[in-house]
Amino acid sequence: MTKNSKKLALTGGYAAAEALKQINPDVMAVYPITPQTPIIEVFSKFKSDGEVDTEVIHVESEHSAISACVGSSAAGARTVTATSSQGLALMNEILYIASGLRRPILMLVSARALAAPLNIHGDHSDVMGARDSGWVQIFCSTPQEVYDKTIVGMKLAEKVKLPVMVIMDGFNTSHSVENMEILEKEAVQKFVGEYSPEKYLLDIDNPVTFGPVALQNSYFEFRKDLSDAFDTVEGELEKIYEEYGHISGRSYKKIEKYKLEDAEKILVAMGSVGGTIKDAIDKLREDGEKVGLLEISLFRPFPYEEVKKALKDTKEVIVLDRNLAFGTKQVLASEISHSIGKKVKSVVYGLGGRDTFQKQIMDLVKGDNQSGYLL
Repeated sequence: MTKNSKKLALTGGYAAAEALKQINPDVMAVYPITPQTPIIEVFSKFKSDGEVDTEVIHVESEHSAISACVGSSAAGARTVTATSSQGLALMNEILYIASGLRRPILMLVSARALAAPLNIHGDHSDVMGARDSGWVQIFCSTPQEVYDKTIVGMKLAEKVKLPVMVIMDGFNTSHSVENMEILEKEAVQKFVGEYSPEKYLLDIDNPVTFGPVALQNSYFEFRKDLSDAFDTVEGELEKIYEEYGHISGRSYKKIEKYKLEDAEKILVAMGSVGGTIKDAIDKLREDGEKVGLLEISLFRPFPYEEVKKALKDTKEVIVLDRNLAFGTKQVLASEISHSIGKKVKSVVYGLGGRDTFQKQIMDLVKGDNQSGYLL
């Protein structure tokens, strides 16, 4: 525990709101949806209690929320929002506008199943639908990570001038309580710094246009510029993680490794299932199974080189996807297979909040489950 921190027991949703309180953004446009709602409820209470100066804008839909965020960010305001599931799907039209305009908006996503049928519990279907919308995507496995990566995500967005999603699993992370370390507000504000946009609509001395028509002679270049910006994300994130480690004592990477040194079988996953997998690995190790875990934290841009290096000598790779891709290979499994240039074992788990148990992971590693699903 660092000298500039304190211990608190918080849920992942509350931890996100606590981080936002310390950042004290200029604007937060919000619309409630389970299981994201606690984030904006807690933050709205901070606002009503006078703990933040943020302009909290209550709108009539998630589409309006992200639209308001694009406008406030274009006007030069540090801007944040939060959503889940159908809310993120409703934002889809504007996600591309936010990234195309290079708006450094921070969005907290409590990842949740998509309807129909209606289900309010966690999986990654919503964020996988937005994976190629031009937003950086950072996954969290614990409430502590939610707090830390909210702060990191804000700084990263403004550094690379790209919108950033910080993603937690609905209920598994957003509503689970964990004892965590919270930094002092002054340390957080010093870390993120004051937001000073280079170009914004309200700078009347330097007028600019946002979102003009771009036809055949220029549209291609705009999209390539966006792609080039993504090429800077991995390097900048590494620097920001290192800087954050100095003030928090907690070290993060684009990928997290658990007992990989001598592993002959490696499980690959994202999100809250990591804790269950680690417990299963500990028991499997006692049985003589040389197995490890590779957790993907940065999903967009995807860290291909790091993944390739981590998995290059592995005999068997088992990839767990918490979404179901229809008519094609599973998303994370495809990324991993592309990284290492060989086939992987693909398994779907946890849809609609379905629990995943240690025994299921152990059976998977031992080869007792060949179905491709943890049902």
